[in-house]
Amino acid sequence: MNKNKGFTIIELIVVIAIIAVLAAIVLVNVTQYIAKSRDAAIKGNMATISTNAAVYFDDQSPTTYVGFSDEANAFAAETPGFATPVDAIIAAGGTASSTQETATAFCFEIVLNDTTSWCVDSTGYKGTTADCDTATADCAAD
Repeated sequence: MNKNKGFTIIELIVVIAIIAVLAAIVLVNVTQYIAKSRDAAIKGNMATISTNAAVYFDDQSPTTYVGFSDEANAFAAETPGFATPVDAIIAAGGTASSTQETATAFCFEIVLNDTTSWCVDSTGYKGTTADCDTATADCAAD
């Protein structure tokens, strides 16, 4: 009686099918975590924008937020190779939604990868919002 050693084709197919199912489950979860990490990076860059706006406000004479977004764009043009926070936000999948500037206030809103809006303003507010308020240039009032 001759015994063949090894696996049958059915056994190999079953093992490959199990591995494929496990890989699909892992891939779905990893994709969700990547999107969440990108949103966290966007929120960090939004905090940087808030800090940069405060510095811009203090450097102006008279103090004002008007022109802050133009100054950020000018910085990007003058310093190739250095990404502005807005460039980093867009690279991470965020979408610039709204910017409001007045002499005494600013509001900057981004749509995250999960389609929620994230907003920072001159009052120190950082969070979700419906929209930057055009009259007061803040997002906490929404």
